[in-house]
Amino acid sequence: MRKWTRREFIRVSGTAAGAAALAAGSGVFAGAGAADAKHVPGLDPGTDGDVVPSFCEICFWKCGIQVHVKKGRATKIQPLGSHPLSNGMLCPRGLGGTGMLYDPDRLRTPLVRTGGRGGQKFREATWDEAIDRVAAAMKKIKDTHGAEALALFYHGTGSGFFKKLMKAYGTPNMAAPSYAQCRGPRDEAWVLTYGHTVGSPEPVDMAAADCIVLLGPPLGETMHHTAVQEFAGAVSRGADIITVDPRFSIAAGKSRHWLPIRPGTDIALLLAWIHVILEEGLYDSKFIEEHAGGLDLLRKAVEDHTPAWAYPITGIRPEQIVATARVIGQRRPRSVIHPGRHVTWYGDDTQRLRAVAILNALLGNYGRRGGLFVPSKPELQGPKWPKPAGPPAGVNDSFAFAGEGVTTSIVDATLTGKPYDIRGWFVYGTNLPISFPNPYRLEKAIQKLDLLVAVDTMPMEITGWADVVLPECTYLERYDDLYACAWKKPFVALRQPVVEPLYDSKPGWWIARQLAKKLGLGRYLPVDDMQEYLREKARLSGLDFDVLAKRGFQLVPGPPAFVEDGLSPVFDTPSKKIELYSETLEAAGLDPVPRYTPHPQAPPGMLRLLFGRVPVHTFGRTTNAPILSEIMAENQVWVHNAVARKHGLKRGQMVRLVNQDGKRSDPIKLRATEAIRRDCCYMPHGFGHGDKRLRRAYGRGASDSALITRFEVDPLMGGTGMNVNFVSIEAVEA
Repeated sequence: MRKWTRREFIRVSGTAAGAAALAAGSGVFAGAGAADAKHVPGLDPGTDGDVVPSFCEICFWKCGIQVHVKKGRATKIQPLGSHPLSNGMLCPRGLGGTGMLYDPDRLRTPLVRTGGRGGQKFREATWDEAIDRVAAAMKKIKDTHGAEALALFYHGTGSGFFKKLMKAYGTPNMAAPSYAQCRGPRDEAWVLTYGHTVGSPEPVDMAAADCIVLLGPPLGETMHHTAVQEFAGAVSRGADIITVDPRFSIAAGKSRHWLPIRPGTDIALLLAWIHVILEEGLYDSKFIEEHAGGLDLLRKAVEDHTPAWAYPITGIRPEQIVATARVIGQRRPRSVIHPGRHVTWYGDDTQRLRAVAILNALLGNYGRRGGLFVPSKPELQGPKWPKPAGPPAGVNDSFAFAGEGVTTSIVDATLTGKPYDIRGWFVYGTNLPISFPNPYRLEKAIQKLDLLVAVDTMPMEITGWADVVLPECTYLERYDDLYACAWKKPFVALRQPVVEPLYDSKPGWWIARQLAKKLGLGRYLPVDDMQEYLREKARLSGLDFDVLAKRGFQLVPGPPAFVEDGLSPVFDTPSKKIELYSETLEAAGLDPVPRYTPHPQAPPGMLRLLFGRVPVHTFGRTTNAPILSEIMAENQVWVHNAVARKHGLKRGQMVRLVNQDGKRSDPIKLRATEAIRRDCCYMPHGFGHGDKRLRRAYGRGASDSALITRFEVDPLMGGTGMNVNFVSIEAVEA
């Protein structure tokens, strides 16, 4: 892959991210008041002491890192040069990771609630007391209501042992917000079309693409690192970039075509593109004949969806639709429509992503360089542990195409008692009040619980609602299970501690193990020495633990990822082909080909609320982090200049947003700009924290979550479309 420069990376990633990269790359983040601690034996002598390889957990991308350790203290983080995923580079968040390790606001000891739930009154407790309390409450719930009355919400690499614990306990009710609130629709769309999920990281070969289409995912702002690298390379090579976004994002600024689409109409544009590509013969007929079915039915379904039909719906002129469709088709097979990441927009999201999958199939880019490669995932073998009896069905059975647990189904069951009377939540590594739609409804569900346990490294809002808070040590202080990455070259990575856990925090695997023993389930998690477990798992998987510890990863042989290298495409669908027309959906009474359905537009005097990411932060988890919070301490709301003038508002003025249900935001700075449509506004997610224990993030900016009181549920897999809220703007009096 082409090596590209820091200057190119900064140019693509934006000013804030670039400043962070420069600051973090040259600084030493030792933190204040950290206790002396032992570290893993030195592996590579470096200028700042020993250098220990591992992988990052600031976001889900899991880039390779090497941590400098001197006198028991992590002094700085640098990229792991030979890492097959991150290619020797790190984003500003990863470089600033020691700020989380030494954050003075982090959770230090177990806490037990003393006041009313949500009142944030706690006392410190020992681990023995905290574990005993949680285990006793879990036993009571199981004895009184059944094991299924306890639910697990989870996120992150460390969640694996808690999922094993819950299976042993007997509950099927486990769900990650990253599914129903983020990526789920695109995964199920891919299953319906190709027979497998998209996976993470997304297998998009932008490094060789001649045309890249982005619908919403603002590469350069989300900072999914390998994707940003490859996107930067594509921009430098002169690839055709087409960005469909109501906002002129960083990616739009690097694009040859920016289509400022009317929000909620993306399916209409996709159908019009499919119409043009079929009508003008711009599809890969040989590939479709060999590997796909339903072409004639697809052609009939879109025969009336012309660019002229789509124009009044989308606001994109017919000639623009035709021109971009021709670019997309003419660049095949090195032409790709990115499947996206945060794709829960309007409630028909699986069908929208079905249209994306179909369009990619027509381009013949499956398994082709510059298209969608086919990753292989290493198969890991663990020690033979006893397996618990299979639990009953989960609460989300009403969604026929849900491949994972659905968080909103758990909340619904907690509120209604149907189909299970859920009485306890165990929350690992996810801050539900800012990741979940309608936090006010969430709070009502929480108040009905008999038990809420939160495991986290920081005093996030969810910990303020907990009965017991269990402080986990950070990713720099613990082992996690081996990470098997499905990528162009599959590999296995090792996370290992670089310092011992600070304060009285503990690794997640240890917490799960202690609870298992107290519950009489210790035989299902028989791990008392994590390094010994990992060493044995590596041996059984044909890996060398010492190589993993020294290098941070080990490449694993796998089948080719590209047709050009010998890949033979295989599709695990009912027809064993790509299904352009889904008889599975038709049999379920759903549209076999995506269909455009109008969504409500902004009422007079209101704007559609859109939200997204920024390159400096990961969701709301890093807005309290030293260095990162200094670079970007608060968010701003983007509003078109004409809208600002209409309301007598000026750039930089403090305003409040009021949604359709009367919910008001905290004050937020106005960013009046030409770079957004007049019918919507946009604010970065993850700011406006309400927990005073987050001293750098508390009250800084405004929370978009507080305004998301409505959502539309995807009938296929239960995802929550959250771009369905509208707000008005009012000035804040000085």
